[in-house]
Amino acid sequence: MSFRLRAPFYFALFTFFLAACGKQQTLQGIFNQPRTPHEAYARQLRQTHLDETALGRDWLQAADQALRDSLIVTLPFQETGIFRADKASAAAYRYAVRAGETIRVTLTLSPGTDARVFLDAFELSPDRPTPQPITSADTTALTFSYDVKDDHQHLLRVQPELLRDGRYTVRIQRAPSLGFPVKGKSDVAVGSFWGADRDGGKRRHEGIDIFAKRGTPAVAAVDGYVTRTGVTNLGGNVVWLADAEHGQHIYYAHLDKQLVQPGQQVRQGDTLGLVGNTGNARTTPPHLHFGIYRGGRGAVDPYPFIRHADATPAAPRTKAERLGEWVRVQDKSTDLQYSPAKKASRVAALPRHTPLLVVGSQTDWYRVQRPDGQLGYVAARAVVPTTTPLRRENLTRTTNLLATPLPTAPMLDTLPAQTKVAVLGEFGRYQLVRAASGSLGWLTKIPTS
Repeated sequence: MSFRLRAPFYFALFTFFLAACGKQQTLQGIFNQPRTPHEAYARQLRQTHLDETALGRDWLQAADQALRDSLIVTLPFQETGIFRADKASAAAYRYAVRAGETIRVTLTLSPGTDARVFLDAFELSPDRPTPQPITSADTTALTFSYDVKDDHQHLLRVQPELLRDGRYTVRIQRAPSLGFPVKGKSDVAVGSFWGADRDGGKRRHEGIDIFAKRGTPAVAAVDGYVTRTGVTNLGGNVVWLADAEHGQHIYYAHLDKQLVQPGQQVRQGDTLGLVGNTGNARTTPPHLHFGIYRGGRGAVDPYPFIRHADATPAAPRTKAERLGEWVRVQDKSTDLQYSPAKKASRVAALPRHTPLLVVGSQTDWYRVQRPDGQLGYVAARAVVPTTTPLRRENLTRTTNLLATPLPTAPMLDTLPAQTKVAVLGEFGRYQLVRAASGSLGWLTKIPTS
């Protein structure tokens, strides 16, 4: 895949970019400022007045628009996308998270892609009008992770520097922020979950129950120190562990025996006690009641803290070579969706023959851009490549070939009467065509012979 630059304009722009970052304002000096890499780069554009150029303005606008993106993906997630040197853009991936998860983000650039790419994670909350930054990186560190503090939606923005094209693969996965608290077990052993009825509905289960043989070691899920041990009517033999790193207390209950003392420092994996069924669990099989209490919030669902890590997402079955190419809706109308899922909400209906630019590819789905710029997901089976045209036509009069399907669009070429064109798709009053010269663009629908 390659994109042809308009050489004179972009060479002049790039030369100006480098000249403005001369002796007194080197890249090193700018990016050593206490900012995210993306913010430092945006600051550089403004200081060199590139924000006053069309491409610079488009880059900054694309960054802001990405934060308003309403497309949603489900974790674990993997997608291959493209950068286009002739068009400033930013991809956004919105996903739901739960307190206690660790989110891992990995970006891989395809061989031959020489670009600096900025990764920025944000928290989205209805209580705050603007997305809140969580963590950032650029391609000097292609992988980062962070712990989730609250149940929210997060957004990952992926944006390359100016004047770069190529291909990338982004992966977003969940992992536990704590170790598993029962030796030799996994979350498969959880038999009773957060919020289940207790005492005939009089209270709710403030933890999870992990079933194991009596005497199985119950271990520290994190480094910390024991704040107290004791015996209670509900919990039987209990141990409280302070997790200073995450600002929370971890509760172990129904132990057959406690093996630590208050004030004792422990490391993750150290044995705190043995699984049993003391307290109000005397009539149940042995298990560990595991609870987490956070400062100012009380009990929270501990399952996301210890659930298994996501497997690596499946590699795309769609044809990645269609990235950057036009496809069109085949046979009948289909849906442009907010999410790559069968029952996802619809962004818009796509009439038959609508051309779509493929900007991302994952398992059985394409992320596409409609001719008017609207982004969404479409099932790969619902579209076909435009290599085979709908039909071929002869123009009856001289016609302007346009860059976009708008009356105010820049003109790419002027096609004389009787020019033969291949019609690749239709969008409203416009047709996507390829002329005999190979030029690709838009024409208003006109009478043909």
